[in-house]
This record gives sequence, C-alpha cells and structure tokens, in this order.
Amino acid sequence: MTSSSRVAARHAANQPPHILVVRNDKLGDFMLAWPALACLKAAAPQARISVLVPAYTAPLARLCPWIDAVIVDPGDAAGKQAQRELLAQLRSERFCAMLTLYSTPRIGWLGWRAGIPCRVAPATKWAQLFYNHRVVQRRSRSDKPEYLYNVELAEALLAAQGWQPQARPAPPYWPLSPGTAAAQRESIAGALALEPSRPWLFLHAGSGGSAVNLSSSQYAELAAAIDSRLAADDIRAHWVLTAGPGEEPAAHELCEMLHDRRLQAKVLPPRTGLADFALALSAADLFVAGSTGPLHIAACLNRPTAGFYPARRSATALRWQTCNDASRRLAFSPPEGAGESEMSAIDLEVAATEISALVSRRVAAKSAS
Repeated sequence: MTSSSRVAARHAANQPPHILVVRNDKLGDFMLAWPALACLKAAAPQARISVLVPAYTAPLARLCPWIDAVIVDPGDAAGKQAQRELLAQLRSERFCAMLTLYSTPRIGWLGWRAGIPCRVAPATKWAQLFYNHRVVQRRSRSDKPEYLYNVELAEALLAAQGWQPQARPAPPYWPLSPGTAAAQRESIAGALALEPSRPWLFLHAGSGGSAVNLSSSQYAELAAAIDSRLAADDIRAHWVLTAGPGEEPAAHELCEMLHDRRLQAKVLPPRTGLADFALALSAADLFVAGSTGPLHIAACLNRPTAGFYPARRSATALRWQTCNDASRRLAFSPPEGAGESEMSAIDLEVAATEISALVSRRVAAKSAS
C-alpha cells in the first residue's frame, strides 16, 4: 500500500493519523526538537503526536503545545520486562509513522518490532537498518543548527506520508498562554523583593555535567562588566542566579561573589520540579549560560540569550545554536587557535559589551512601547 493509500484508508476509517516522535536523551536535545514538533503540527494539525522521552524530560513534554501524549522510555538499562511493556504499548498505539531524531539500535528495533509502517531517522550508524526512510545529514560536520536538522527530518516524514509541509514555524516554539510570564514575574518579584521595572538578568553557571562552561570567577567578572556598562546607561539590573539539582551551593557561592562586587543578586528559590523551573525562565529579560538545557528552554520561550560554547567541532555555537529569534541570541566561543575547551580564552570584555548592548536595546524598546 502506498503512503497516499494509507492516508486515505485512515480517513475512511475516521482515524486521525498517529505519529511517534523519539528524542529520549538530554534536556537540551529535547528542547531543540520543539521546532520539528511545531513543524509536524503545522502541516498535519489533525494528527495525534506522541513522544517517547525519558522520565526526567516528561514534565516538559506535557507542557509542549505540539504534543498530545507522552510515553516514558525506561531506558537502555531497564530490564526485559520493562522493554516488553514498552513494545506492547507501542504496538497498541497503532502509529502510522515514527520519527527518531537520534537513533539507537534499541529504539530502531522497537519501532520495527512494533510494526510502525513508516519509520524515519538520520542515515547514521548501523541502527539505520531498522528504518525504511533514511535521511543523509552528516551532522558530525556541524554545518547547521541541530534544530534545523530536526526540522528537515520532520519534513521528510511529512513527505513520506503524503502531507505538504507548510512554511516553517517561527519563534517562540513554546508560546505561553497570555499572562503566564507576567504571573511568573510577579511571583518571583514577591519572593526575592525584586523591582519589576528593572531588567532581570538570569545567570545559570551550572553545566549539568554535560557541557564545558565558564568558571564561577569568570561569570562574576562577566556580570560585573555587564553591570558597569548598564549603569553607565543609567540601567540598574537585578541578577537572578539559577541552578540545577545539586548546583545550589555553587549558585550561592557565585551570589556572594557578585555581592562582593556590589551587584544586586539573588538566587532563585528552589522550584517544585523541572516544569516549574522552566516556566520561571519566562520572567527573564536575558538568560546567560553555557550550552546547557536551561539555555535551550529560555530560547524556546524566545527569551534573549547569551550562550558560551567550546570550540569543539561537535559542540560549536552553530551546531547548538538556540532556537529563539536571531535578534535575541548571542554566542561566544574561544578564538581560533585556542584549545577547543579553553573557555578562559573568551574575551569577557567583548562579551560584556555585546550583552549589555542587547539589554539596553531591549530596555529602550520596552520604554518606547
């Protein structure tokens, strides 16, 4: 049966098409899948979209407006019984198509065993043998952003199903309901005694163990340089320090370093979970971090971002570019000739000048509106 025949058969049975999207690795990788999910929903609004994700990103998946259902992946280390239960669930969902944004042999095997007729994945490594639609991308060259590679895979699935891709959706890829960001800002202002009229600069110094990042002393130097430039423009900023699990002591230590430099700094109080933490980032006027999950959450919310990246080819600023508007993102890496992870080679004075200019433009635009 051809793809168009399958689509017609589904319509005849009055069954909406059901698509499974797999991104079951790290938080930042999952956030960079949201543009692809938006692409699928724009072209096939009648489709039901389920995602297979690990337990720790599932709370965010349940907030994604492009996702209809969440299936939790027990992971590679789960026992045979958990793997059998996952296979049984995938079979029972009767998916018409599966889009695997990062393929592993276990996931490819599951899709094949589940009998999903259309299976799309990058043409990399031997796991591609389980897929009947393979897309050559050569991601290791890092020629374009990860989220665009994901969008191209989504468009390949749409073509395989006989659906016409629409114009690619634009940021924000996580549009919030009216009043959500204002409510977050009001709540944080009350908890930390912040002045709502001032710009709030969020700084996330942690890395989650997955990214090369600036040191705490470098972040303190950067924040002081930004603050002095903003003060010269009569802009008084609040610094809000965020932290992941286990990173709270380092955030408090950095906060003391900022106090020593006479900056107005507070640590964001502990949140009730990942979803609550993510929503809090909507209150930021700027989010500063390494190439970590929180940076990509802020970008999905289309908050202005300043990211710090190593020069490693697999982790470049282009490959892991944030998916917010181009006018709202800055990226900094070690200069050519420096070691690929030599973050101390980044010129923090140049970074401070560019970041403070972005904040000043945002303040001026807000004042004019």
